[in-house]
Order: sequence, then structure tokens, then C-alpha cells
Amino acid sequence: MTLGRINKLETFGSVDGPGIRFVVFMQGCPMRCKFCHNPETWDFGTKSANGTENGSFEISAEDLLKKAIRYKPYWGSNGGITVSGGEPLAQIDFMIEFFEAAKAAGVHTCLDTCGVTFRRTGETFAKIERLMKATDLLLVDIKHIDGEAHKSLTGLGNENIIEFFRYLDEIKKPIWIRHVLVPGISDNDEALTRTRDFIRSLHNVKRVEVLPYHAFALSKYKELEIDYALKDTQSPTAERVQNANEILETAKYTGWKE
Repeated sequence: MTLGRINKLETFGSVDGPGIRFVVFMQGCPMRCKFCHNPETWDFGTKSANGTENGSFEISAEDLLKKAIRYKPYWGSNGGITVSGGEPLAQIDFMIEFFEAAKAAGVHTCLDTCGVTFRRTGETFAKIERLMKATDLLLVDIKHIDGEAHKSLTGLGNENIIEFFRYLDEIKKPIWIRHVLVPGISDNDEALTRTRDFIRSLHNVKRVEVLPYHAFALSKYKELEIDYALKDTQSPTAERVQNANEILETAKYTGWKE
């Protein structure tokens, strides 16, 4: 049995996949996205005497599923469980146990991941393949299509992420793509056009969403005493959001089912 380290639970999520979702926010992430609104999930933490660290807690897949199933009557026909983060793939052994148990219970599973830990080799890939068999839908984000710009924005390059997208396309796994529009960083027509061309090369995209950058998490950074690199960045205008929607052809993608 593998314990998962969890940052928090949301029992009635409405923006993390189809329908009403039980949302699990995993603790720990290898990236440091400048626009991240969950900086409290970055630190992987270590187990303390009372089982908590930085507000996080450990739990087994079996016990977590029991918590989730209590809310199943509210999910409707297309709700279920979404695991977000942090980065869920950083705790892939737990994710395999959790999603396999969820599928055995007839629950729709959705994985919100950056994909940066993806590798096509060895045991890592074998675990990814096993997890994907128990995953119905993925929420993924092209944070920046340019590798160097991606590294500047997140601290890591995007090579593994692009390869992960290709792999998901190969296995015909449905994905929703969500693109955070940050003025001066990802909000430029060249990058958006390159992102659109990449999306066009995929055949498993069910939805594309433009998420306007906002600074709502600024108070979290202050509380955690983390410098907020984008504190002087404004949210994109409605015109720029519309421009991004048009370039990324979001109106073409209207569903999530195969």
C-alpha cells in the first residue's frame, strides 16, 4: 500500500473536468510556474510526528476513495474524481492505486497534469501506461510552446511535455487543453499560432480553453514569503482573450467524450 501526500480536497469542483468533481490536490511539484495559483502545493514535504507537513496529510488510496464516494450522488451522469496538484505524476505509484480502485468502483477519472515527469523509457513508462489505462480524461496545459520561454516561465523545459502530448495522441486518450494567457509572456500572436499548429497536429483534443492570467494568488505568496514574479503583470484585456480564442480555434472543440 502506498500513501499519497495530499494538500487539500475539494468536494464540489465545477471547473476541473466534466460535471461535478471530487478534486484531490496532490502535494509537491517539480515546476515553479510564475503564474501558479497553488504555491502551497510546491513543497513535497516530509512526514511529521502527527502525519502532517505544511498543512498536507497522508492517506491510502482506499481511504481516499471512501471519502470521494460519499459525494457520488451529486456527480450526475458525467462527474467523478479529478486529481490535480501540485503534480500528480510525481506520486505515480499512489495514483495507479487510486485510479485503479476508482475505475473498479465505476468512477470517471480525470488527471490534471503538467506532464513534465513523462519519460518513454523503463519502469517510468510502464507505470505511465498502467495509469493511463485507468484514466478517462486528462487536463493538460501548454504553458509555452517555445522551449526557452517555457523554461523561463516554469523553471523547466517543455520537451517531455510535448512528448507526453504526442504519446496521449498515439493512445487516443481524450484531453482538454487549457492555456493560461499571460501578457508579455504567452500572449503574443507568434506563440499562439505555433501553439495552434501543434494542437492541430493532435487528434485527441476534446476541448481548448483560454484561461486569462490573474493575480488572485498574490496573498498566498505573501503568506508563504515567496517572491511573486508577476506582481506587476495585469490581466489580459477582453480583446486579447478573444484574439487568443480565435487563434487557438477554441470554438472547434466542444466536447469531452470520444
